[in-house]
Amino acid sequence: MGMVSILLSITFGCGVFIALAHVINKKFIAPRYDVIANLTAFICATLSSFILKEYVPAVFAMLAIICWIILAIRTYRHAA
Repeated sequence: MGMVSILLSITFGCGVFIALAHVINKKFIAPRYDVIANLTAFICATLSSFILKEYVPAVFAMLAIICWIILAIRTYRHAA
C-alpha cells in the first residue's frame, strides 16, 4: 500500500467515523447544506480513488456516502 493510499485511507476513515457518529446520534439532524456538501465530497472522493486505483480508500468513502444518505433521509423527514 503506497503513501497516497495510506493517507487517503486515514482521511476517509476519519470521515466514516464522523458520519457514523452522526448516524448513531439519533437526535442529530444535519443542515441541508451539510448533507449536500458531504455527499458531493465523498462521491468525488470515491470516484477519484477508483481513478487512482486506490480501492481501500474508495470503500471508506462509499461507507461515508451510505451514512450521509441515511442522514439525508433523517434531515428530509425532519423538515417535512
